[in-house]
Amino acid sequence: MYVAVKGGERAIERSWDLLAVNRRGDEAFAELSVDQIREQLRLAVARVMTEGSVYDEELAALAIKQAAGDLVEAIFLLRAYRTTLPRFGYTMPLDTQAMQVERRISAAFKDIPGGQMLGGTYDYTQRLLDFSLLAEGGSRACNTDTKSASASKQEAKQEAMPRVLALLDKEGLIEQEKMHDDAPEPGDLSREPLMFPVERPVRLQNLARADEGFLLAVGYATQRGYANSHPFAGEIRHGEVAVELEIEELGFAVEIGDIEITECQMINQFAGSSKVPPTFTQGYGLAFGHSERKAMAMALVDRALRAQELGETVAAPTQDPEFVLYHSDNVEASGFVQHLKLPHYVDFQSELELLRRLRAGMEKEALHEQQVPHVQQEPSEENAA
Repeated sequence: MYVAVKGGERAIERSWDLLAVNRRGDEAFAELSVDQIREQLRLAVARVMTEGSVYDEELAALAIKQAAGDLVEAIFLLRAYRTTLPRFGYTMPLDTQAMQVERRISAAFKDIPGGQMLGGTYDYTQRLLDFSLLAEGGSRACNTDTKSASASKQEAKQEAMPRVLALLDKEGLIEQEKMHDDAPEPGDLSREPLMFPVERPVRLQNLARADEGFLLAVGYATQRGYANSHPFAGEIRHGEVAVELEIEELGFAVEIGDIEITECQMINQFAGSSKVPPTFTQGYGLAFGHSERKAMAMALVDRALRAQELGETVAAPTQDPEFVLYHSDNVEASGFVQHLKLPHYVDFQSELELLRRLRAGMEKEALHEQQVPHVQQEPSEENAA
């Protein structure tokens, strides 16, 4: 139960004014532009786009600026804006095998078709603070030949690379994950509420929109024994893929643009039976932009949630779809936690009054026991015997 707060309109308006002042910061410094956020905070932009379910770098950067860097708040803003957009239709499935790869590695095979492509990553840095960044123009990137770096980037994207897991697929050593012709259309989590039991396509939608920190923690738990999981990073690739939309009037698909994504295929223990030969299983993750940590955590959790489907014992919360999927959304979780800041005066007063009555009852009973004298009874002959 909530109590209406009266007379707070002026205070709320002043709160908005103060929020704007705090967001702007010291006016002696240049204001951070949306373009700067989009170009220089690309990893934050990628997370906001992925969990906000909108691929638009400019809008994601705007949300980050408006939220003063609070990414969960920025995701909330982008999700809210998404609900105002018209729905024109659905694009064709992305052909990630035809990705123009910028970075692509495998921890399962040393030599892979096309070779390992390290790309730009923090994986090989020493995690030491770079104090040259305190000086404008002093970063390593600014001292690098931008033209040569751009040329090498374009060269790396010239040819599409086959999937690493195709090496296992040729020998039939990994499960097939191909859509059957009679498979039903996947549900749309943005339009339909989450209902259980949930099919894997909807489950993957939920995980893609899930909070990265939550997925990271759950994925970590699967590695520590809270699931039947022993993963290998089969392939992680980052690059651009074409987006195609089928035009009904034309009768064929038209390419409408390219988007930047990260895809992860995680190889897990083999499964089999007396009738089915053992094969490796896999978990899958995909996110907008350069989001390797999110895609990897998503793949780990996806595999853990397939326990029942693969005939494994569901013995950990990480394998329970209701536990994981119901608590993964940061917008819903943030709202539920932060609603505690709203007035709960009546609720608290009722509990306070109940507590006072209970304590008063206990004090009255204790006082009564003190006033009533205790009579010592003589033991009967039967008890004495």
